Amino acid sequence: MSLDFEGPIIELKEKIDELQKYMEKNDLDLSSEIHALKERLKVMQCEIYTNISPSQRVQIARLRNRPTTLDYIPLLFTDFIELHGDRLYGDDKAIMGGIAKYKGMPVTIIGHQKGRNTKESIERNFGMAHPEGYRKALRLMKQAEKFNRPIITFIDTSGAYPGRESEERGISEAIARNLFEMVTLKVPIVCIVIGEASSGGALGISIGNHIHMLDNSWYSVISPEGAASILWKDAKYAPKAAEYMKITAKDLKHLGIIDQIIPEVKGGAQNDIKWQAERVDSVIESSLKELVLMSPEELTQQRYEKYREMGKTGIINGTDEEK
Repeated sequence: MSLDFEGPIIELKEKIDELQKYMEKNDLDLSSEIHALKERLKVMQCEIYTNISPSQRVQIARLRNRPTTLDYIPLLFTDFIELHGDRLYGDDKAIMGGIAKYKGMPVTIIGHQKGRNTKESIERNFGMAHPEGYRKALRLMKQAEKFNRPIITFIDTSGAYPGRESEERGISEAIARNLFEMVTLKVPIVCIVIGEASSGGALGISIGNHIHMLDNSWYSVISPEGAASILWKDAKYAPKAAEYMKITAKDLKHLGIIDQIIPEVKGGAQNDIKWQAERVDSVIESSLKELVLMSPEELTQQRYEKYREMGKTGIINGTDEEK
C-alpha cells in the first residue's frame, strides 16, 4: 500500500530492482550504477519524509497496514490475557483490553482496534466504539485501580460510532463518565496515540498522566475532512484544514498537549514494526519509572494540573503568546 507523495520513491525503487534483475540475468557488473541509485534513494527519502505535511501524516496514520494495539502487545508485554464485556450490554471489539506484565510489572492494557481487511474491519467496526466499548474500558480501569496496576492505553480511532444504536445506548454519557473517572484514578495512566485520535472517541481512553504520540499520528477534536466541510462546505479543503488545526505531534508538543513525540521509521511504523515497538517501549518505560514513584494523591494532582495548563499557550501569527 503506497501513498500519493511516495511516487518518486516507488519509481526509483522499481528502477533499482530492474537493474539488479538485468545484472543477474545478463551477468553484467552494474554494482556502481545500483549503488549510486541507492544513495540517491536515501537522499530522496530524507527530503520527502522530512518535509511531510500535516495532511500527508493523516494519510500515513490511516494506512490499513499500520501497526495496531494487537500488533504492539506481543512485542511489548508478556502473559497477556484479554478481558471482555462491560457487564451491562455486551462486548465491543472496537476497544479491546486486558491484563499483562510489562518487564515483570502487572499492568492493564486498553486500546482501540481497527481491522486490516474488510471482514475484520466490519467485525471491529473500523475502530469506532459503541458505548459498551467505553464502559468495558472503564470497568478494566477501575479493576486496575483496585489492584494497583498502571494503565497503558493505545489510541487509534476516527471517532466513536455515531449511529442510532450508539446514541440509544448513551454514547455521550459513556464517554463523559470515562473522562470524569479517569481524572480521579489513583494509578499511573500512560496514553499513546499510535494512529488517528479523533474527537471524544479518542478522549474516552486518553486522559492520562503522560500522553505520547507517534510522529505520523494525529490528534484533534474533528477530522480534517469534517472541519473542511464545516468551514468551507467542501471536504476537498481537508489539507488546508489539517494545516490550520495543528493536529500533528510536533504542533501538539509545542502547545503542551502531549509529553513526548515517538520517532517513526521513514514512511511510517508499518515499515518496521519491531523497531517501532522498541521506541514505544522506551517511552512507556521512562513514563512508568517516573509515575510509579508517585503517591495516589500526587498522581491525581499531576493529572489535574496537566489538564488545567493545557491551552494557556497558543500560536498566534506564528509566535507564542499567553492567552
